[in-house]
Amino acid sequence: MSTDQPPPGPDEPRDGDSRDPFAKYPRANGSPYEDHTAGAEPYRGMPPLAHLGRRLIARIIDALLIGIPVGLVVTAIAGGYDPIDGSARSTTVTLVYVLVYFLYEGLMLTRDGQTVGKKAMKIRVAMLENGQPPVGQAGWVRAAVYALPEIVPCCGFFFWLVNVLWCTWDRPYRQCLHDKAAKTLVVSAVP
Repeated sequence: MSTDQPPPGPDEPRDGDSRDPFAKYPRANGSPYEDHTAGAEPYRGMPPLAHLGRRLIARIIDALLIGIPVGLVVTAIAGGYDPIDGSARSTTVTLVYVLVYFLYEGLMLTRDGQTVGKKAMKIRVAMLENGQPPVGQAGWVRAAVYALPEIVPCCGFFFWLVNVLWCTWDRPYRQCLHDKAAKTLVVSAVP
């Protein structure tokens, strides 16, 4: 490109590399994460953000992995389950599921940033500032903000719904509220 040509427009690749998924977005200091003025700059070399479809499928895999065994065991012990009746039995099933899911997610994320579903979909959770797995408090905060609000009747579900949908409009990192609380983001695990 000669110096007398104008810079590429917002929808044109900057460097001629059409494989760059971020090529149509402006870069801030060479970052593929759009121009932004607030929040921490991700570390240089951050893998691409995970596709929202992969994130959804990973959550479905994890929910089934936990939900089916918990549902079978608790239902067998409690003698049945009716999610509509609002009895102590259905509340117990919900509480056990939420607590088991919280423990599962917290333990898996603090180990290597991946649950079974995330491993299957080749994505991982990374700390925004350094790309490392969310060890310690960050992994548990993320798990708590994702899972525990469902314990609160009615309002908890609505918070959970807003939380998981948040990534569809959040820019530049496509973070859900549980990501924002823990200062994490979800990236591709494949280089």
